[in-house]
Amino acid sequence: MFGAVTIILIIIAVIAFGAIFWVMGAYNGLVKHRNRYKNAFAQIDVQLKRRHDLIPNLVEVAKKYMSHERDTLEAVIAARNSAEGARKGVSPDNEGGMKALMAAEGGLGASLGRLFAVSEGYPDLKANQNMMQLSEELTSTENKVGFSRQAYNDAVTLYNTKRETFPTNMIAGMFNFGEAVLFEVSDPGEREAVKVEF
Repeated sequence: MFGAVTIILIIIAVIAFGAIFWVMGAYNGLVKHRNRYKNAFAQIDVQLKRRHDLIPNLVEVAKKYMSHERDTLEAVIAARNSAEGARKGVSPDNEGGMKALMAAEGGLGASLGRLFAVSEGYPDLKANQNMMQLSEELTSTENKVGFSRQAYNDAVTLYNTKRETFPTNMIAGMFNFGEAVLFEVSDPGEREAVKVEF
């Protein structure tokens, strides 16, 4: 019935279709993982924006009580502006932008830590209802940033692993799936949480 040539052609066609479906599956898997880490980064961005929006209100309340601590308050605002600038337009697959964002967020965390340390000497500020509410919101936001970072780093790790694993790495190379950057703490001092107590 079938000649040897026909059988060979059928086998070649099956192998070709199998290879095409494998390439499509590998490509779609990379796209899925890339979209997951980009979505996870968008969640970090939302929480950082919330954090940045709370800080001017916090400084405004503190300014009424801490008139002698002008340098500390200005440092917080400068660090907030730097972090906000670094946050805008950063992409999770841009290593330079991510490093700038991480450094700016670390500087902001350090300046907030100094603000709260200095505020310990102002009992009226600690008792202020607005300050307590803002501090509570900031603490909640810091927790959300931490959870968002964890989810983002998990998504990046899955993507990078898939991207680097053979044979998917060949597809990643052919279609320019670049490495995603983890949102890491670069300064050991940043590993300590901002202490918010009122």
